[in-house]
Amino acid sequence: MDRIAKAIPKLTPSHRQMADYVLAHSFRAATMTIDELAEATSVSVATANRFAHTLGFSGFPAFRAELVRGFESALAPVEQMRDELTRKATCAEVMAVSLSDNLANLEAIRQSLPAEVCEQIVVAILDARRVLVVGFGASSYLADMMAHGLELHCPQVQSLAGIGGPAYGARTLFRLQPQDVVIAIAFPRYLKDTVIIARNARERGAKIIALTDSPTSPIAPFSDLTLYVQSASRFNATSDSTTLAVIEALCATVARHAKSSIKSAAAMTESVLPWLMQEGRNE
Repeated sequence: MDRIAKAIPKLTPSHRQMADYVLAHSFRAATMTIDELAEATSVSVATANRFAHTLGFSGFPAFRAELVRGFESALAPVEQMRDELTRKATCAEVMAVSLSDNLANLEAIRQSLPAEVCEQIVVAILDARRVLVVGFGASSYLADMMAHGLELHCPQVQSLAGIGGPAYGARTLFRLQPQDVVIAIAFPRYLKDTVIIARNARERGAKIIALTDSPTSPIAPFSDLTLYVQSASRFNATSDSTTLAVIEALCATVARHAKSSIKSAAAMTESVLPWLMQEGRNE
């Protein structure tokens, strides 16, 4: 951006038109091919390539690579999708690729589960006075599913991904105590709200359990216990189904170690029985 701004006084009208567009829409321009950028700025492909040379780049690919720098995690799904669209594939083949991604993720996770960390996470959840699950964006659905899976086995479980949004989540922090556990779910593309709430919860003394993708995640440095989930996907920013499978496995483990899991499950089943379809009975 700095290089473009400094070059503006010496640019031709066509190149100035491209410069103005890139400065105003840097993220959008970073996602474009040379043909798309030329069309968006009403210039020829040759003019677009000369624009890159004028700025001191070897060509448009080098110019675009510099534009992308800083947007890597946000643009990764776009680039992956672009690569996939260059290959011909039937609908069944695309579905098979997506399923293969999930299978590969789950197998990698299964083989590298940290036994001690898993044990500590389950103990922390079962010993907690209150369990809060935080996740926004796509992770809000995962947070709700995790709260649903834990509520039978913990005294108090609450998802902060409700209709109140991040502001509601922030309002709950003033009641946090050291006996509370906050489970934070954060995957690319990481949302600031999740990171801020989890960090503030840690500062208030709560224990933080993180479900995230790697040690470079912004939530990893201040988490007490971290479960890393490989969630690669060639068609999305992350594989939510992989994370959901890990959440279900974790909830199953909590249920297995809870003292009154059978009693709780039986009581819950009895309470919902009037709403269940029962074979051979019509009421």
